[in-house]
Amino acid sequence: MSQKHSRVTRKDIATEAGVSETIVSYVMNNNRYVDKEKRKRVLEAVEKLGYRPNPIARALKGKKTNHILFIADQIIAEHFSLLLNELEKNAYDLGYIISLCGNRNTQQFVSDIISRCYDGVIISSTSFSDEYIRQLIDANIPVVLLVNRDYTQIEGAALIDTGLYEGIKESLRYLSQAGCRNIIYIDRYSPGGHFSNENDLRYRGFMEEMKRLGLSSAPEGNVITGCADRESVALQVENYIQNHPVDAIVGRNDELACIAMQRAQRLGHRIPEDIKVIGFDNSTLSQLCTPSITTMEIRRPCIARAAVSMLQQMIEEHTIPPAVAFPTRLIERASTGSP
Repeated sequence: MSQKHSRVTRKDIATEAGVSETIVSYVMNNNRYVDKEKRKRVLEAVEKLGYRPNPIARALKGKKTNHILFIADQIIAEHFSLLLNELEKNAYDLGYIISLCGNRNTQQFVSDIISRCYDGVIISSTSFSDEYIRQLIDANIPVVLLVNRDYTQIEGAALIDTGLYEGIKESLRYLSQAGCRNIIYIDRYSPGGHFSNENDLRYRGFMEEMKRLGLSSAPEGNVITGCADRESVALQVENYIQNHPVDAIVGRNDELACIAMQRAQRLGHRIPEDIKVIGFDNSTLSQLCTPSITTMEIRRPCIARAAVSMLQQMIEEHTIPPAVAFPTRLIERASTGSP
């Protein structure tokens, strides 16, 4: 008489892997974050016991939704809207739609992303934690990181160097060659208290290049930071200029450069004769200020094409493409003396 084999159940998988049936379900459906080691044990148990229902097949192969998520800081900023426009054009041409979402940086936010089964995620955020990025990668979601901070501890993601670190350093060399010695950096403002440190590539580039060039540094540093809003930035700039020599301003972005420039003008300083100003991003604002602001342009079209292409490779070929880099470009305008 032939032996009848009983059907392997999720309970059997849970027992073999030493986890709960709920964890098995999460792995099978790929709709919640599961610790990397537990996920590995579940999949090993699936292989050992020969459990192959349709849900696990979908989980192992990937459930394609043709939907990409772009996570960004300060989604109202013009830079991100322009970048999203370029991403959308490239994604649509390849059959994908793309959604923009502001970074919430919470465990619930990450769990929600995983549960929605996006085909891939592009991240441009200075505050989205390494741990949350690892959770997305461990959930088998292809991730492309636009490098604006140190990601050396992250494995399994594709990287795009958008030129922030070298761009800030180039702006300082440009000002130094113009004779500027007392240069200040305007950091982000944040109601939530998220300010830059050495992990942030623009901040790091400024500090390292100032030191390398041997430029003047006030005892408390040359960085305007810790501000909750625009007015706080303007007041800190005013206080600094009234108490220290300043002949150049570098803004983390064009908005900050404009805020600082206007406050310097209110104090009677001429731009660029007394103080030269450089921003970052080449936004519309940089062209509409008076005087127009010299800025470092980020190559958004190139970055967008690369990001979508890299995601497509990760989705379809299950391989991680090599990192790419796109240098910024200096756009000279009236705030540094160019016509």
